Amino acid sequence: MFETISCDSFGGMNDTAHHAGALLRQWRQQRRLSQLALASEAEVSQRHLSFIESGRSRPSRDMVLHLSEYLNVPLRERNTILTAAGHAPHYPHHRLDEPEHKNIRRMIDAVLNGHLPHPALAVDRHWTLVSANAAAQAMLANVAPHLLTGKVNVLRLSLHPDGLAPNILNLAEWHTHILARLDHEVSYSADAKLSSLRNELAAIPVAVVSKTAMAPSHQEERIAIPLRLKSDAGPLAFLSTTTVFGTATDVTLSEVTIEAFFPADTFTAHEMAKRAYDN
Repeated sequence: MFETISCDSFGGMNDTAHHAGALLRQWRQQRRLSQLALASEAEVSQRHLSFIESGRSRPSRDMVLHLSEYLNVPLRERNTILTAAGHAPHYPHHRLDEPEHKNIRRMIDAVLNGHLPHPALAVDRHWTLVSANAAAQAMLANVAPHLLTGKVNVLRLSLHPDGLAPNILNLAEWHTHILARLDHEVSYSADAKLSSLRNELAAIPVAVVSKTAMAPSHQEERIAIPLRLKSDAGPLAFLSTTTVFGTATDVTLSEVTIEAFFPADTFTAHEMAKRAYDN
């Protein structure tokens, strides 16, 4: 077990150590773990963990990374804790439009285009649109232009009255699903911006579910929530899947999520197969 206590443990309260320890304590509490539970899981003495959290001991670089791994702390926040403890950030952080990420951006677009003729898009940690294939862009063809300028937030776009909302047949159900998903993401990330987005979307008035929505008896048989959309050909139904780069060591890449939509019924599969999109 990790047992060594830093040499500056008993030299009075160290501001750097105190701040880093407070951050680690916040993440432990966010994960709803006791000191004893984390110490046991991470094979660290509870005494040492207590000293770290109280600021009596400054955590080493390896200790920060070790505890962060067990607490499943996002890479961006691991760098924050390292900096607070007086260490250099460990995880690189580049924008997707930087040369270092040119190949990554091409890979993302290849995944999206490989999903055609079905919609797929990539978003960042705040659901800002990174890229979308032609089928996803077609879904957004009739939304208000002001929602497509600047940084486009996909969830705001989908639930806004000027966005995709008028075309969503099961809008109330989809709205509830989106809020539940955001609740989960806020719990994981403790991200204030995501929490603000969740509150904003919760305040959007939602019309009564359309009579064309799935009957309750069928709802009980489902194993996932579909996205049901109006179209000229008839109602389309999609199930979404989420893909993340689980082995990413770059902060930005670790925060990219690919949302891919698959046909939820034979009519949608047949209709999408008839459509052609340019890559």
